[in-house]
Amino acid sequence: MIKYAKTAHMACLEKTNGGVIYLMPDIFIKICTLIPLVFLWKVVMSSGVDVGMSMQQMLSYTYVSALLSDMMVVITAASGWLSEGVLMRLYGRPLSVLGQLVAQTVGGWLPKLLLFSLPMAIISPFIGVSLKPASPWFFISLLLCISLGFAIDVLFDCLSIKMRNMSWLISRIRAAIIALLSGTVIPIRLLPLGLGEAMKYQPFASLGGAPLSIFVGAAEAASVLWVQIIWNLILWPVALLVFKKSQEGMVSYGG
Repeated sequence: MIKYAKTAHMACLEKTNGGVIYLMPDIFIKICTLIPLVFLWKVVMSSGVDVGMSMQQMLSYTYVSALLSDMMVVITAASGWLSEGVLMRLYGRPLSVLGQLVAQTVGGWLPKLLLFSLPMAIISPFIGVSLKPASPWFFISLLLCISLGFAIDVLFDCLSIKMRNMSWLISRIRAAIIALLSGTVIPIRLLPLGLGEAMKYQPFASLGGAPLSIFVGAAEAASVLWVQIIWNLILWPVALLVFKKSQEGMVSYGG
């Protein structure tokens, strides 16, 4: 575990190699996106629009989704298997490749959590947003969400190995699917034509939308957790098998 902790530490330092100042434009954009969105939801909800959640629930849902966005939908460095020479780094170390991916990804989350999520969490009461979870099961759901996120990421990354030079197209398709079906942008329950009830059982709904719905009290924790556990049990063995098979077809610029 010490080796993986060191890997996470290096990934954290890599994000700030150029100095914290270089992270500020991205953080500034996130702040300038989140705060207007909060006030937009206040205006919309105040007009009497029924979205199946109270105003406070909707504000908390949107706010937490922004603060923990990296955890809600996991994206690892493996998306750059080919073009960024990730393979050369991962296979050149005496550690598990998937273990390194997890450690690097978690380490890469830390600067944003410290420089964006923590300050925004502190000021949340001043803009009328509650960050008190409706159930402590939110934290278990978040861990299951992260775990499933890594499994789904591995599957998409193996698809990019199979499709060779179509990594960019795969990443765009992935972003569109997850934005629609994960519930991180649009809560699953808001999907029209009764789709919300059916779509909550597909694997992408067990990503960000699952812990967020528990956080705001919009879903029963037990039913959400069971769906997340089932998808973890199904997709992790598949991801490991596909990854093992995909290694034979890996290539990387430089060798």
